[in-house]
Amino acid sequence: MTAVSQPGHDWTVVLRRRPARIVAGQPEGGYTSVFEIICCYCGDDPELDYREVSTELRRIRGAYAVAAGVAAYSRHLGQHRGRRGPVRPARDTGLQPWRPHAGPHVVTG
Repeated sequence: MTAVSQPGHDWTVVLRRRPARIVAGQPEGGYTSVFEIICCYCGDDPELDYREVSTELRRIRGAYAVAAGVAAYSRHLGQHRGRRGPVRPARDTGLQPWRPHAGPHVVTG
């Protein structure tokens, strides 16, 4: 497992442990045991709680066990091959990007 320690690094797709809830853009109440995909290419916003996003974004986010989440992340990322840069300016959310070449690991908060 490799950790990336560059908060605010520009990223567009991330696999993260789902927060129990998000209040004012910040995780609150710990984290659940499932993982979700946040895809800025698809218009998702990491500062929104799962209950605040559209049905389509909920489908993309999913509720994955870690191994299934890594597989779903890889499949989803394949849909955006060749794209450059984020759809909107990246914000410093404190989240860290998942790097396929760095080995399978997940962002946990």
